[in-house]
Amino acid sequence: MRLLYVFLPILAVRLASVFVVQTYYVPDEYWQSLEVAHKLTFGYGYLTWEWVQGIRSYVYPLLIAGLYKILALLQLDSAHLLVLLPRILQALLSAYSDYRFFVWTGKRKWALFLILVPWFWFYTGSRTLANTLEASLTTIALSYFPWYGESTGYLWPAAICCFLRPTVAVIWLPLSLYHLRKSRQNVLELILKRFVLIGLLVAGLGIAIDTYWHGQLIVTPYEFLKYNIFNNIGSFYGSHPWHWYFTVGLPTVLGVNTLPFIFGVMETVRKSEKYPVSKQLLITIFLTLVVLSAVEHKEFRFVSSLLPLCLYVITDALSRWSYRASRTMLWTTALVILVGNVLPAWYLSTVHQKGPIELMPKLREIAQEYRDEREHQANILFLMPCHSTPYYSHIHQNVTMRFLTCEPNLEKKEQYKDEADRFFEDPVHWINSHIPVHPLTALPTHVVMFDPLAENISVFLRNYRLLHRIEHAEHRQSRTGRSILVYQRLKKGEENAFNQKDQEQDVHDHPPLEDLPLANENLFN
Repeated sequence: MRLLYVFLPILAVRLASVFVVQTYYVPDEYWQSLEVAHKLTFGYGYLTWEWVQGIRSYVYPLLIAGLYKILALLQLDSAHLLVLLPRILQALLSAYSDYRFFVWTGKRKWALFLILVPWFWFYTGSRTLANTLEASLTTIALSYFPWYGESTGYLWPAAICCFLRPTVAVIWLPLSLYHLRKSRQNVLELILKRFVLIGLLVAGLGIAIDTYWHGQLIVTPYEFLKYNIFNNIGSFYGSHPWHWYFTVGLPTVLGVNTLPFIFGVMETVRKSEKYPVSKQLLITIFLTLVVLSAVEHKEFRFVSSLLPLCLYVITDALSRWSYRASRTMLWTTALVILVGNVLPAWYLSTVHQKGPIELMPKLREIAQEYRDEREHQANILFLMPCHSTPYYSHIHQNVTMRFLTCEPNLEKKEQYKDEADRFFEDPVHWINSHIPVHPLTALPTHVVMFDPLAENISVFLRNYRLLHRIEHAEHRQSRTGRSILVYQRLKKGEENAFNQKDQEQDVHDHPPLEDLPLANENLFN
């Protein structure tokens, strides 16, 4: 099979995902990459607490900032390209890692099929997530790992990966020990001249980059571990039981591929001498899941880097099984795997949580064209769970925007609640305390929220009219909803007939807006 004919379909699938995947997954796709790069390049934007505390490395955002700078120099820095090109860049890296997976597995047909169809990789392979970069680098490193030789080329991508996300070291520790045990070279010399030297070079360059951009000497991997592991800050964003990765996390990421993976595990355990690579990969997978399970905060994307290891085990088992399977069984197995991955990939990429992505072009148009009575630009208030949407990277206009923050309890205050929690406990009180009332032109020009909130702050919304309703998800939850609503403040002389019909039933529950006390602070002016 000619490698060009292999790489072209891989590239086509990854580039297709850039345009097909138009849904919102997790905030880090934007707030830890695009938003940082936008602020670096254009001088305005927002940095989350992770960047203030220095637990994130600037290496990945700088790659995106390089793209942004080129676009700016060419005067091509439209919001559309600022969103599109970083995803294409990540898709190209993912395509190369897929190709390296094919090479690593011995150029087997099952390998090509299995790397192209996983729903989770299609869903995340072109997203600007550090976890996606981590998974790509892990696959590339595994393809250069000395399974049957003495190569140490894998240490470069592995070291970069560990610097960017220190938790991935739990994958490379058992593999490195395996390398040292099987190597015929002098172990001490191998450690000093390869492991230590490459590690120091990568760490030194990374520390230099981060020190420059953070403005102080800093070792971001240490800060990352200190906050997320030692101080367990991650639990602020949710906790799961210890077994979650075994019972929910990894099986969900694998999807229907869980069935052939179980088959691969059984085959490897039964005939371990025939599956030496799969055996070592299974040990690595198990140890990694054990270590990650000790951390309270768990997410599907945290096991992204285990996907290529699992797919290798599946490839190894199915390739050997294929020699004795009938043609009917082969095609049935392939069809089940294909359909079982295509359906969730389509649904999650095009339907579920599409609201934030469809919202941003509308806000971009508002930011570009809207002017109030005083010819001032828009100022936009997001009354949503924090980081529910992208931000300046998708609008690319230096307008005033405000969202509900959710910094963890870094100062260890008793009974601490972040701003978003305080808001959703009593939205009316928060609005009365934080939003200016007089004059009406001091109100935010636009308010963005999920639909369940609108009925709770109907008095406040008397001064607004509904501008957009955007479908988001199928189910309504306490803080999110089926739709995202965009309200625009009424200008002088306009009437809000939409809200007036509900005024009578609300007036007894809340004082008229003009009678409310002035806000303690004006967050917009």
